[in-house]
Amino acid sequence: MKATFNKHILQFKRPSGTSRGIMTTRAIWFIKIENAHRCGIGECAPLVGLSRDDFEQLDHKLAWVCQHIELGLPALLMETQDFPAIQMALEMAFLGLDRSSPFDLFPSEFQTNGSPIKINGLVWMGQRLFMQQQIAEKLAEGFDCIKLKIGAIVWQEELNLLKAIRETYNSDQIEIRVDANGAFKKEDAQAKLEELSLLDIHSIEQPVAAGDVDLLQLLCANSPLPIALDESLIGRFTISQKRDLLEYIRPKYIILKPSLVGGFAQSDEWIEMADQLKIGWWVTSALESNIGLNAIAQWTYTKSSPMPQGLGTGSLFDNNVTSPLKVKQGKLFYDSAKQWNFNQLI
Repeated sequence: MKATFNKHILQFKRPSGTSRGIMTTRAIWFIKIENAHRCGIGECAPLVGLSRDDFEQLDHKLAWVCQHIELGLPALLMETQDFPAIQMALEMAFLGLDRSSPFDLFPSEFQTNGSPIKINGLVWMGQRLFMQQQIAEKLAEGFDCIKLKIGAIVWQEELNLLKAIRETYNSDQIEIRVDANGAFKKEDAQAKLEELSLLDIHSIEQPVAAGDVDLLQLLCANSPLPIALDESLIGRFTISQKRDLLEYIRPKYIILKPSLVGGFAQSDEWIEMADQLKIGWWVTSALESNIGLNAIAQWTYTKSSPMPQGLGTGSLFDNNVTSPLKVKQGKLFYDSAKQWNFNQLI
C-alpha cells in the first residue's frame, strides 16, 4: 500500500463574501491511497481563519501521513488529532479503498435509486441588488428554504432585505435561515435577534463569536429566535468536551461541517449527543470540491434527517471536478448515469 498527496487551488467563479472577508480562491489537498487492486481518495479542505489545522505544518503532516500509511486508519487518526481536515481525508480514502469505487463510500438509495436530499439555497453576502438577484434565482430554481449570509453590510439594509422577502413570501412558502458567522457584537446581539424574530426566521447560525460561550449561553436562554451553533463545535473532539458545550449553552440546533470537526466519526458523536439532549441538527459543506461534497452527501443521506441540509454541487468554482451530483427543485441528486472525471484534479 502506498499513499500520495497533492494540492489544488479552486477558483471561485465570482468573489464570495462572508463576515470574515471576500474569497476568490480555495486551497484543498487530496490524499490518494493505492494497493494492488483499488484506490481511495480523500479530500483535506481546511478553511483559513476557521479550521483548527495548522496551515504552516499541513504539507509536512500530509507527507508524514503518506510515509506512514501502513499504520492504518485508527493509528493515523490518533496522530492527526490537531488536523481535523486531514482526519476527514483519511476517513474518505480508507473507505474508498474498501469499496469497488473510491466514490461510493456510503452505499444507499441516494446513489442507486435517485433518492434526493432536500437542501437549502445559499445566498452570499454582497450589496442589496446582488443579494436580491441571488434570492430570485433560488426561488426560481424551486428552493423553499434559503440561507442568507448576514453581517457584512449595513444592518438596516440586511433587515430591509429580509423584510422585503417576508412581504412577498410567508414562512409557509419560504423558510429563511441566516448565518452571521459570529459578526454580532455583545452590545447589540439581543436587539438584533429580537428584530429578526419578527420576520419568522427559522434560525440564526452563530450570531456571536464561537469563543464567547458565556454570551452564547445567555443568548440561547433569552433569544426569541432559535440559535444554531457552527464554529463553536470546532476543536472539541472528546465526548466530554461535546457534552459540556451542549449542556451549558443549550442551543436549539447544531450545524455539522465534517471537514472542520474531524470527519464522519466525530460528526456521529455530535449527532448522538445532540439527539440525547433533544437538540436538532443538520449538515453543511465547507466549500469542498465535489469529491469531498460527494462523501458528505452520501453520509448525510444515511442519517435520514428530514431537515433541509446545507449541501450543493460545488458550482461556485470554475475548476471543480465533474461529478454525478446535481440540484433540481431544491434537492440534491446523484445521477448514476453521469461519470466521474477525477483526473481533472488528482
